[in-house]
Formats: sequence, C-alpha cells, structure tokens
Amino acid sequence: MFVSAIAALAQDGAPTLDCGKATAQPDLNDCAYREYEAEDAALNAEYRKALAKARALDDEYEGQPAAADALKSAQRAWIGYRDGQCVLAGFQARGGQAEAMLVSGCLAELTRNRTQELREFVEREG
Repeated sequence: MFVSAIAALAQDGAPTLDCGKATAQPDLNDCAYREYEAEDAALNAEYRKALAKARALDDEYEGQPAAADALKSAQRAWIGYRDGQCVLAGFQARGGQAEAMLVSGCLAELTRNRTQELREFVEREG
C-alpha cells in the first residue's frame, strides 16, 4: 500500500522539514504522511479510552451484548473502509507524484473524524 511507500520517504537523519513552507511535491507528500501519523497516534490513544469505557459498560451490563466486542468489530470495519476509500482518493492523481499526498491526506482526515467519533463515545453518559 502507499502508506508503507510513503513511510520509506521519511528517513532518520534527514533535514528538518518545515511543512508550513513546503512547496516541492516530495516534501508535500512527506508532510501529508506526517500529519496522518500524528492523527493515527491520537486515534490510538482515543481508542484505548473507548475500549476501557466499553469494557466498563460490559461490567455494568453483564449478560448483555458485549460493547467491547462491538467496538472492536466496528474499528476493524472502519479500518477497511478508510484504507479502501483513501486508495480511491489517490486515483485523482493515479501514477503521479501527488498520489501519495492525496492518499495520506485522506487517511489523516478520516482518522481525525474517527477519533472525534470515539471521543464522543467516551464522553457520553451511560
């Protein structure tokens, strides 16, 4: 997938890149991937909180359908959707230098949205 190819571009020891001033396509690609990485880290942190809440709900409603199982199933399905949708987004520049940027931008946006959904689940009462 494009994510692993993009990750290979970010090399240790490379000069610091100011993403606010990036204009060259390889730099834009790298910046988009960095944004996705940051959003993914935030998602993982929020997912851990959501899973803890789901497990607490399971403890509270013993014998009911498992909230933790439902969350895990939803997350796996969402990952499949996100990855497919973002490959599709890259087709706008299929084979071009901007394809990686489009894929990473999509990954960042959908991941940010999912993080917000999980945050809302955690913050809801009950």
